[in-house]
Amino acid sequence: MSPFTAEIIGTFLLILLGNGVVANVVLHQTKGHQSGWIVITFGWAMAVFVAVFVAQDFSGAHINPAVTVGLAAAGKFPWLSVGPYILAQMIGGALGAVAVWLTYAQHYRETKDPVLKLATFCTVPQIRSNGHNLFSEIIGTFVLMFAVLFLSGPNIAAGDPSRPVGLGSLGALPVGLLVLAIGLSLGGTTGYAINPARDLAPRAMHALLPVSGKGASHWDYAWVPVVGPVAGGVLAALLFWAIS
Repeated sequence: MSPFTAEIIGTFLLILLGNGVVANVVLHQTKGHQSGWIVITFGWAMAVFVAVFVAQDFSGAHINPAVTVGLAAAGKFPWLSVGPYILAQMIGGALGAVAVWLTYAQHYRETKDPVLKLATFCTVPQIRSNGHNLFSEIIGTFVLMFAVLFLSGPNIAAGDPSRPVGLGSLGALPVGLLVLAIGLSLGGTTGYAINPARDLAPRAMHALLPVSGKGASHWDYAWVPVVGPVAGGVLAALLFWAIS
């Protein structure tokens, strides 16, 4: 599988499972209706885990433009590959949003509040204040990127330097736990996009798809979960570069 395809599939799985848990919690007459923030944050963490272990061997599982740009800024990823990776992530994000919409089609019809419908596609700040919301996205993504840069790869097997010893698919679990921590601690303000592909591509699908009674897509806010994560990722990369 090519890195481009892996980023599409990884981001697709991320949004399918991540926005899927939001839909299960907030849309009416689902089995998980009103099961709460803990379910959403845990579901997103597991979405990251699944997406990373599927894509990691083929693309490094960036599945996030902020991570791609941050790794490039840290000198750990070629700038020439940034554009194709981001394109793949946006495609995957859009496809994941469509899949969630198809899966929960009946429940969208049962839900009257357009804000709840929008929340299953993209982030909605709890208190709208662009400056504070921007800072929330910057600090959340800073933590994500900074911690990712310190993750260790597999150890080398004793007596055989050609054979790395890792945890297989469980090696992706630390990233999922990192996103769980960010969601629980820092996600209450904006819904912690910390990923432009998680917000921008699904927001576009919200605007394009015939979601019954969907309301506005709030494009006046859409720049915050794009600029904030990219800025946070770059700041984390610069600090890592300065201290390493």
